[in-house]
Amino acid sequence: MNIDQLHAIFLKSTGICTDTRTLKTGQLFFALKGDNFNGNAFAKMALDQGAAYAIIDEAPHSSSTKTILVDNVLTCLQDLARHHRNSLNIPIISLTGSNGKTTTKELITAVLSQHYMVSATRGNLNNHIGVPLTLLEMNNKTEIGVVEMGANHQGEIAVLCAIALPDYGYITNFGKAHLEGFGGIEGVIKGKSELYDYLRKTNKTVFVNDDDIVQTQKTEGMQQYTFSSSSSDCQTSFIEANPYVTIGYQETIIESHLIGNYNTSNIAAAIAIGQYFKLSSEQIKKGIQRYIPENNRSQIVSHGSNKIILDAYNANPTSMLAALQNLKLQEGERHIAFLGDMFEVGIHSLNEHQAIAQLAITLGIDEIYLIGNIFSQVKLDHPTIFQFKDFDIFIKQFKGLITHKNMVLVKGSRGMAMERILEYL
Repeated sequence: MNIDQLHAIFLKSTGICTDTRTLKTGQLFFALKGDNFNGNAFAKMALDQGAAYAIIDEAPHSSSTKTILVDNVLTCLQDLARHHRNSLNIPIISLTGSNGKTTTKELITAVLSQHYMVSATRGNLNNHIGVPLTLLEMNNKTEIGVVEMGANHQGEIAVLCAIALPDYGYITNFGKAHLEGFGGIEGVIKGKSELYDYLRKTNKTVFVNDDDIVQTQKTEGMQQYTFSSSSSDCQTSFIEANPYVTIGYQETIIESHLIGNYNTSNIAAAIAIGQYFKLSSEQIKKGIQRYIPENNRSQIVSHGSNKIILDAYNANPTSMLAALQNLKLQEGERHIAFLGDMFEVGIHSLNEHQAIAQLAITLGIDEIYLIGNIFSQVKLDHPTIFQFKDFDIFIKQFKGLITHKNMVLVKGSRGMAMERILEYL
């Protein structure tokens, strides 16, 4: 069966499924493999549950005329997504970056949705499986696609570009994220810039934050649409972040629901892309102001007189630094930080954790709780530092917040599940 025939079958289906636990009648079941599972073994179950077809790559699991045998199920899924993307003939905006890409994706979608039918990456389905699934959710009603791309090794963004074939691209920043996989900050820059490489090769448009020197240098000579706080295609101005970020654009004041001045560039990118696609300032404002962060991303939670910045979706040295600096800027009688281990930092992990702890002391954070195996190894003798090897030990020893009117930061890598702290504050 060739890709045109498979695509015709897909168009008649009710969508794609890769997990029989979420299967809906009429979907195509793609029997993907992983380190600890083999989807081929569930092909018959999928058909029994109502799948239209099961796509497999192991002949012994072919149980009926409703099974389609291919060389490699993952490659087939990616090829189908690329073919479908081409058939739609719509503009695709792809974005990546070390920090803020999901928030920026949500902001761009919120803005463009004020005028267009937009289909965007759900959650953080941004890898070699998530990107194809995102593309295959688009249909003939979709007018613009927004595709988030994640990576922790070099070469991954290039693969995702070859599937999504973006017309536009944006890189939020280059920070100390996934250092272990990328092999250091230079590896991060090289790996993320694979999006630039694709756009340059295909003569497509890149959105550039002119206030970011690395973006400016890496996109020299490319087809650009720029934004900044000074002279650019789109000009915005930072007004305040107390606690929410407020931005000036043209004659409009835009009050977001995002905290931290590190979100300024994320908002500005969404404004610039909205302007590029001919939205009015009022439409852009409405989109930004309607977006409310969730899923533990820069949320403010009130507990009595205390305000908690819940930013526990993920963490790396760059985002930790920005979060601590933002904490100190917030109003509160005392500033308290609960910091969980940062994962995938590589051989310099202990040094990076040490530097973050020292920064918290230098900033004058009143109480600093370091939680996790790596943070417990930090060598700092200071009265504001409290260290716990794991979350269970922390819970057994933590006495709660004694004072009131605190501004509290909760941040750590996803594996630390730092949001659990909320029920103990």
